[in-house]
Amino acid sequence: MSQVVVDISVSLDGYVTGPDAGIGNGLGDGGEALHDWVFHGTDADRAVLDAAFASSGAVVQGRNLFDVIDAPGGWSDEMGYGAKPTGEVNPPVFVVTHTPPAQTRLGDRFRFVGSPAEAIAQATEVADGKDVYVMGGGQICHAMLSEGLADVLRLHLAPVVLGGGTRLFSAEAAPAYALELIEAVSTPAAQHLTYRVVKEQ
Repeated sequence: MSQVVVDISVSLDGYVTGPDAGIGNGLGDGGEALHDWVFHGTDADRAVLDAAFASSGAVVQGRNLFDVIDAPGGWSDEMGYGAKPTGEVNPPVFVVTHTPPAQTRLGDRFRFVGSPAEAIAQATEVADGKDVYVMGGGQICHAMLSEGLADVLRLHLAPVVLGGGTRLFSAEAAPAYALELIEAVSTPAAQHLTYRVVKEQ
């Protein structure tokens, strides 16, 4: 049975990008440090990454992230979701937006839907029993959690303080929920923390 997994790298002060994030600067100023565990991590970091790829049946993301990866200099035809070759892992990607683009540089891998709930419903339908991964950005991850759509929260806590950027959790008031720690993997590059989202019966 598919689970909805919010999976994202975050700084110690709660940011998923550095300041001035946008097209051509997707992770913001200094934000590359958030993903150092992906590109320069240990065997344990790679095991975390590989396990996520193996369980991915579909991906959900927000429009801001889509604009970054579909722009020139974003994902290439050879390299896609999570820095894996597209021939190795190529799950369908559902983008939450009210204004779909007229065309995409990366072809038909992307499907555009109007709400987080609609994205989860469609992604779960095609995931074939694998998990649905919500990969960012921060706004859509926060929405999935605050709307009660996520089953699992997996944080890759990077040893960096960015001082600003895109928050994972809104500074505004939001619904509360409980988390239960189910796995923790510690490496020099990141603390990989997996929580079950405790839902009211």
